[in-house]
Amino acid sequence: MLANVRLNVRQEAGMVLAGLVGLEDPPRAQVPAAIARCVEAGIRVIMITGDHPHTAVAIGREIGLLRTADPVVIGGDRLRRMSPAQLQLALDAPEILFARVAAEQKMLIVEALRKKGETVAVTGDGVNDAPALKVADIGIAMGIAGTDVAREAADIILLDDNFASIVDAIEEGRAVFDNIRKFLTYILSSNIPELVPYLAFVLFRIPLPLTIIQILAVDLGTDMLPALALGAEKPDPAVMRRPPRRRDEALLSWGLLARAYLFLGVLEAAAAMAVFWLVLDGAGWRYGEVLATTDPLYLVATTACLATIVVMQVMNLFLCRHPLKSILTTRFPPNRLIWAGIAAEVAVILAIVYTPAGNWLFGTAPLAGAVWLLMLPFALLMLGAEELRKAVARRRSVGPASAGQMSG
Repeated sequence: MLANVRLNVRQEAGMVLAGLVGLEDPPRAQVPAAIARCVEAGIRVIMITGDHPHTAVAIGREIGLLRTADPVVIGGDRLRRMSPAQLQLALDAPEILFARVAAEQKMLIVEALRKKGETVAVTGDGVNDAPALKVADIGIAMGIAGTDVAREAADIILLDDNFASIVDAIEEGRAVFDNIRKFLTYILSSNIPELVPYLAFVLFRIPLPLTIIQILAVDLGTDMLPALALGAEKPDPAVMRRPPRRRDEALLSWGLLARAYLFLGVLEAAAAMAVFWLVLDGAGWRYGEVLATTDPLYLVATTACLATIVVMQVMNLFLCRHPLKSILTTRFPPNRLIWAGIAAEVAVILAIVYTPAGNWLFGTAPLAGAVWLLMLPFALLMLGAEELRKAVARRRSVGPASAGQMSG
């Protein structure tokens, strides 16, 4: 035994220190910018790692996750001694980091956050991350470095293992939510001017201002492509500068319905009925006089009502691009589909009004230029009324409780 020790000493005596080797697994270059976007968007990022606390703090500062001098750092041993109530109180800290934690402790942290009413997304790649991935609202496993167990437990697999891709997905998700609301506002607005003519026909015994086939022309013809164009809008530049929406906030909200049915729709209905009456009155029609469905005056009047709805919807298309921002002072992201939708909308209504086939199929008649001029003041009135509503809504949204949020 002693001889072996002496032999080892002799062998090591001739060695010379050539240098030291250090291994580093640096964060991706995109992570600091992604963390900054999360902070701006009101998304809280918490690091839960099995690394040493000093290592975790150093990485947290490198990526911009930790900015204060004394962040709360909770190790696995301390976490094991904490009660559920103490953990929930600790999670209220502005900056908190968990290090040297076990698999079951990651799951406890996620459960504590969910009990606080938070919507929790968890990222992970190892077997020990599977419990936390499973109990989270959204489990995100790494597609490259992730284990089979982690991928099976997750809801989403991140193919490029890049945290910045998650932030991009959040931005895209917010944009999709907003675009669906724009689509719904635009589509629902035309329901009121389609309904009011029938109510007026029944209640006031006037000629029917709009026929069934003409309503179909609006719903299935002129409105389709513009509505789809709204659904393809690019994300608003400010979409990641507002806090997350409430967990219980629905797509079809009261604010959206009120704006579509009680405001924009009412303006469109008033314009359509006004132009209908102006055409009849200009031709000398008197209240109580019965008009046949083939009477040239009736055909012109009902065509004017239909065309007015389409003109108002063209204006409404621009108004629906944002529920708060003014179309007069705001530069919106370019959307060629908007102009393609308008071109298609105009082409369809012109075909309905000025072609023999359109007249026969939809019960319409050609309109004089003066009738089109009657519609323009109502479109401008709708623009002014909506701009005024947006200005009032912007002032109300300045408060801390509603800053940056969209209301329909």
